[in-house]
Amino acid sequence: MELGTILKKLKNDQLDINSAADQIKALGFTCASDIAKIDTHRKHRTGIPEAILAEGKFTDDLVQIVRTQVNQVGRSLVTRISDPQFEVLRDVFEDDHVIWFSHARAAVIHDGTPIDSTGGIIGILSAGTADIMVAEEAKVIALEMGCEVFSAYDVGVAGIHRLMPQIEMLKEKKVNAVVVAAGREGTLPTIVSGLIDVPVIGVPVSTGYGYGGHGEAALMSMLQSCSVLSVVNIDAGFVAGAFAAQIANMVADTRPMP
Repeated sequence: MELGTILKKLKNDQLDINSAADQIKALGFTCASDIAKIDTHRKHRTGIPEAILAEGKFTDDLVQIVRTQVNQVGRSLVTRISDPQFEVLRDVFEDDHVIWFSHARAAVIHDGTPIDSTGGIIGILSAGTADIMVAEEAKVIALEMGCEVFSAYDVGVAGIHRLMPQIEMLKEKKVNAVVVAAGREGTLPTIVSGLIDVPVIGVPVSTGYGYGGHGEAALMSMLQSCSVLSVVNIDAGFVAGAFAAQIANMVADTRPMP
């Protein structure tokens, strides 16, 4: 039931105020049987759509949740998908309604509902090729939030001459925020934030081994950055991409109309 319907019933004395209040509190989520409560109003409330984490879910439950979300809001972003899960999703939903992002291990399932462009622009960099999966997860959510995304991968500090042309590219594109994914010692976000005048979000990646491996050294390095930097959790590409897109979309909202 929509808010307008509830208010109309309240006005026409078809509901008392307590019943109306209860129904209003229940707005914004839809149950997928007894396994999940889908936050269908999250994008309207926060600017960030609810994503479905496939990891740890039974495939039948995952399909049911995705179907319910698509029926309610038209699109469903699914992250951390295993190969068997994707095979089932591809079989259940029509091919032209499934967008597969192989490097991110993510998919968007939709009913033809498009994404409206917001005018927000972000950049995404990865230090190494092994960091691309996390960087691509950031890209997927930023695209779902209506942003234009420019990316450049394998530009880490071991060969820092590779980075400089990409910094110039990001400046030319007038990006509003930059996500930088880096494993091992995690230095790249600090370098980038010292070279560009927009917010930088560092994502420590669980590449690397030995002492400080699994992203721990990268996380500590980014937290100790001497240049201004925001840092998310290890491998949290989704969080970084959503944060960057929020910034970019706020910037876009303040631009004067042409």
